[in-house]
Amino acid sequence: MALSKKQQKIVDILNKRVELCREFLNDWLLFNQLINAYPSPGANKAQLENQFLKIKSKIARTHKVLKEMLMEDYQIDANLMNIVSASTSLESIYSQSEVSVKKMQQEWHRAFISINETLGLLEDKKARAEAGEKVNVMMMGEGGLIGGGGGLSDNQKTFLIIAAVIAGLVVVYFIDPFGIATLWLNSLKSLAGQ
Repeated sequence: MALSKKQQKIVDILNKRVELCREFLNDWLLFNQLINAYPSPGANKAQLENQFLKIKSKIARTHKVLKEMLMEDYQIDANLMNIVSASTSLESIYSQSEVSVKKMQQEWHRAFISINETLGLLEDKKARAEAGEKVNVMMMGEGGLIGGGGGLSDNQKTFLIIAAVIAGLVVVYFIDPFGIATLWLNSLKSLAGQ
C-alpha cells in the first residue's frame, strides 16, 4: 500500500526521531563506558577525561534537541541531566565514596532503561505509520503544533459532515419522529403564506 504524502512525511519525521534517539542512546552508553574505563590499571586518564568532557557536552546538546523534538513521546528519566551535571570529571566521580559511585551507576541504569523505552515507543510508532496506520505525531509548525499521519483531508471531512446532515434531514423527513418533520413543514408553509 502506497502512503500518502502526509503519511510519508510522518514516517520521515519518525525516522529522524528514531535516529536521534538511537544516537543519544549510543552516547549514553559511551558515557558509562568512559566512567567504567577510568579506574582500570594502565588507562590513559587524560585521554579518557577529554573524551568524557566531549561526550558530556554532546549529551547535553542532544538532550535538549531530543526533548523539544519528541514532545509528548519524550519519556526519558528526568534525572538524566542531573547525572551528567553532577559528573564534573571522571576524577571527581571516583574521589567520591563507593556508595556514591554505585548510586550514580544505578541512576545511570534507570536513565538507560528510559531511553530504551522511548526508542521502543518511537520504533513502534514508525512501524505503524509505515503500515499506513494513523499515528499521532506532534511537531512544531508555522502556526504552532500540528499533528496527523493519515486520516481524512479537510475536503473529505467537510463532505462527510454535509452528507451526515443531509442524511439526518432525510431520515427526519421520512420517519417523522415525534412529529418533528410535520411541525417543520407546517412552520415553513405558514412562513411562505400557504
